[in-house]
Amino acid sequence: MEWKLAFLIMVSLGLVFILASLMLSHIKVLYRLFAWAVVGTVIILLANVALEKVGMHIPVNPATVLTVGMLNIPGVLLLVVLNYYFV
Repeated sequence: MEWKLAFLIMVSLGLVFILASLMLSHIKVLYRLFAWAVVGTVIILLANVALEKVGMHIPVNPATVLTVGMLNIPGVLLLVVLNYYFV
């Protein structure tokens, strides 16, 4: 009976460790996503101030914010080119 209990405790601790490591990896992904969103919002707002003189505007929505957050300056250039050709 003692070996069965010891085995169950070891299996339970292993499962807790695996679940904790999976949860931490998801928290890291969510943290990066949040950081990209903040950076993207700031860059879009600065780009809108600069583009105001030309009469252009980049809308602030989740797709544009994450595009600029992940790609940074190339993302802004991509959105400006798309805005120029399609609006």
